Order: sequence, then C-alpha cells, then structure tokens
Amino acid sequence: MPKDADPRDCSIADTLGLVGERWSLLAIRELSYGVRRFDQIVRNTGASRDILTSRLRKLEANGVIRRERYSDHPARYEYRLTPAGLELCDVLLVLMAWGDRHLHAGDPPVRWQHSCGETVNPLVICRHCGNEARRGAHSPTGRGARTA
Repeated sequence: MPKDADPRDCSIADTLGLVGERWSLLAIRELSYGVRRFDQIVRNTGASRDILTSRLRKLEANGVIRRERYSDHPARYEYRLTPAGLELCDVLLVLMAWGDRHLHAGDPPVRWQHSCGETVNPLVICRHCGNEARRGAHSPTGRGARTA
C-alpha cells in the first residue's frame, strides 16, 4: 500500500474482503442453486479443492454458511446458507443481471423465473420511497464519507 494511502472506512471494502474473491461468490451461487456437497461445488465452480476448502472455511467462520453432517462414517458434511448468506443471493442476482446486459446481451446463460411467472429482473429500490436506489443516492454520511 502506498505510504500516502488513507483507505476509506467502507462496508463495500469490508464485504469484498470476505466475499469478493471469485471462488467465494461462486460457492455462494452454487448453494443458492441448492448444491450442497463439496464435490459438486468443486465440479460446478472449477475451483481447486484446497482453494474451495479455504473459502468455505472463511465463509463459515464469518457466519455466511454453515456445515451440517450428513454421514458419520466417514464424517461428511454439506453446506447451507445462513440468513446472512441468503441476503447475498440478492447481490448475485444483480451481478447476474449486469453480466446479462453487458457480457451476454441477448443470450444470458441462466434465467430465473420469479413466482409471479416472469423472468427475474432485479432492481434495487429505496425501502422508504420505492424509487430506484442509485438514482436518488446522494450526500453520503458516516465515518467513511468524504468527497476528496
């Protein structure tokens, strides 16, 4: 880090420190698809076993996933999202929509159907007024807010 660096105190940076690495997000994706077993997560993500083990341990230690034993002899576990992990599924849907628009325009590799019957098209809105969040976001406050 440069000597004159003064990193902004920021929940985005802190969150990326936990889940911002490719294999962590892909493991969360697999869990959101209902894939629970280690070997299946390895196969579907392409992660090496040692890297995936490291990422899953970090996610478990930080309350994003939990392990549940499904076999005693030998001891085997499957993984499940915690409530905090389930919240990250919304983030993945928004990332997927961005990729569908900017990387796979016209031919997205995966589409999700919503319970309303339509294809999921996520939109982040302000809980208070119902308007799009990014269009009305201004005037940051808090310990990490600085404009220069």
